[in-house]
Amino acid sequence: MRRSVPLIIGLVLAGLFALMDVIPLPAGDGEHPPVAVVIAAAVLGLITLVGIVPAWRGSRAGVGAVIVTRLLSALTAVPAFFVEGVPGPAVGAAAAGIVLTLVCVALLAPALRSNA
Repeated sequence: MRRSVPLIIGLVLAGLFALMDVIPLPAGDGEHPPVAVVIAAAVLGLITLVGIVPAWRGSRAGVGAVIVTRLLSALTAVPAFFVEGVPGPAVGAAAAGIVLTLVCVALLAPALRSNA
């Protein structure tokens, strides 16, 4: 697999998102997001960071792991749209995170295609 510019940008974005998951910002009121969501995001962030290394070296499996973990991480933000009492800024951050994750996945997905 060739390291293209979109792949590099996608991996860098995924790494930044993963770091934001692993090192949660001291924001929120303790209820939003719930502790379970923070823990799940941290685990997915760690898996993403581990997957970036083989992906950078050309592994399609590494790219696949990064894509799957980023999509699962984005799914943890979906309840913000349906649960009552979530602050407006948190809903906005969830929406922005989902959109940016989809952009990241769109940059990484072409690397999964076979070059044969």
